[in-house]
Amino acid sequence: MAFVKVASLAEVPEGELLGVESEGKRICLANVDGEVYAFSDVCSHRDFPLSNGELDTDECTVTCEWHGAQFDIRSGEALCLPATRPIAVYPCRVENGEIHVDASG
Repeated sequence: MAFVKVASLAEVPEGELLGVESEGKRICLANVDGEVYAFSDVCSHRDFPLSNGELDTDECTVTCEWHGAQFDIRSGEALCLPATRPIAVYPCRVENGEIHVDASG
């Protein structure tokens, strides 16, 4: 695994989303109750950034702002139409206030 620093924890306050890039991939970071998740920042329905969407911290989901497609940020599963394909999720860890993601897979 090749973990790469993509942001500081301070850049992703609890309940917020942040779009970053690593290894040529657009990645969305989400902070839910202090746990940071990393997943594709591209909606599988249309090429639109999920980091512009809405994070539901109770359900651990992100809803695309454009057409309302919803995804589980833990598994990438598409939860409602118009999306039918999952999004990629990436291993993520926080060390010394820095967020590291492995987007090599």
